[in-house]
Amino acid sequence: MPNSDAPQLSVRAVDRALDILLCFSRSESGLSLSEIAREVGLHKSTVHRLLTSMLNKGFVRKHPGSDKYLLGWTVLELIHNVYQSDELSTVVLPVMTRLRDITSETVSLYIRSGNERIRIQAVESLEPIRNVASIGKTYPLYIGASGKVLLAYADAQTLESVLQDPTIPTDFPKDDLLKQLENIRRDGYAISVQERDSGAAALAAPIFGRNRFVAALSVSGPVARFTQDKMSEFIDVVRESAALVTKLLSH
Repeated sequence: MPNSDAPQLSVRAVDRALDILLCFSRSESGLSLSEIAREVGLHKSTVHRLLTSMLNKGFVRKHPGSDKYLLGWTVLELIHNVYQSDELSTVVLPVMTRLRDITSETVSLYIRSGNERIRIQAVESLEPIRNVASIGKTYPLYIGASGKVLLAYADAQTLESVLQDPTIPTDFPKDDLLKQLENIRRDGYAISVQERDSGAAALAAPIFGRNRFVAALSVSGPVARFTQDKMSEFIDVVRESAALVTKLLSH
């Protein structure tokens, strides 16, 4: 005879997996197995079994160098589809496209996930030599204009986690980074030259929504064309574009 309890058990497993995913909406720096088990009220063995399945499907991932879990890239793919189809995306994309047309360079939108940043939207330059912007690509927070904007407005726990990240080179100037973050909060923008990629420069500004920091808007291009003088010329228009997106997000 077929097991009549099987469908009910399957639905229960789905409910539990969704409860685990929802835990991450209340934590930006990752969660340990014990923390997740406590949040959802399940035994650690049950949570570990569910997390293993979710790891295999890419819905969660292990934080490098720690025992914590973060949301995985599969979730990002789903988020990207939402951004592609929802009303918010149709509002933000014209702002990014206009900024691309003004600067002639690639425009990207980044959000933070743990100690990394993720490109969730992009409008590429029309120039034959340009920065190629792959949706879903991840980068460190401690280098690059967008990363430092995201880090400048992150909470103290995230900042400490990034500074203690074992993947940071031992000779990395952390004091200089802290000073740069202060300047970003004061000036409302960040500039980077060949910090992440050789031959590339970037200018970024913060986006807020309903009284909280949301994302970083950036313009990037090859250093031969996107020079220091060019970036200085575009600081105001990048900040104004970020402020416009902030206004749209706040309604």
